[in-house]
Amino acid sequence: MGTVGGQQGGGDALGAEAMRRLRQRSVCDIEPGLTDAEFDAIEREFGFHFADDHRAFLAAGLPVNSRPEPPAPGVIRAHPQPWPDWRHADRDELRGLLDWPAEGVLFDVENNGFWYEQWGPRPTDSASAVAAAKRMLTRVPVLAPVYGHRYLPAERGAVGHPVMSVWQTDIIFYGVDLADYIDREFGHGGSDDEPRVTVEFWRDLL
Repeated sequence: MGTVGGQQGGGDALGAEAMRRLRQRSVCDIEPGLTDAEFDAIEREFGFHFADDHRAFLAAGLPVNSRPEPPAPGVIRAHPQPWPDWRHADRDELRGLLDWPAEGVLFDVENNGFWYEQWGPRPTDSASAVAAAKRMLTRVPVLAPVYGHRYLPAERGAVGHPVMSVWQTDIIFYGVDLADYIDREFGHGGSDDEPRVTVEFWRDLL
């Protein structure tokens, strides 16, 4: 997957710019950023790696839910505490956020007839289809939560991926990159540039 949109080597700058824009919005409290030791512990515990820009964003400051804030217009109430608090949150809650994209796909497999054609023929009964989809989903790239049901691909070395809004298999772009996403989510417009997504599987649901 890796670098997108000419952002090579720019993970630190892009993440820092996204945090700068968030601080300007005054929509949440921001604690000191995660340390290298905290990142290492989180990635070991949950089995994924933050993208470089996402990591730089959280190193520059950790957004937390301690300040009451009006819900952003497109954030569904399924996430009443939208900022993933990697330092303080219940670990099962964080696992639930990480599982959310795949669980949404499984819901649509079971209830709405969804099937990804590259998985081959769909099993005839629903239970077998869900079991097969669950096996296949262990192979797709992990998405890491940014805010509510907004996600970035989780891969060390990845920079500049668009932020995706993930609701079951209804997935749309929600920012050309992480900095643009902050503008778009919190009411300051957004870029008109065409997003580029190269992350396997999820790109085919857009």
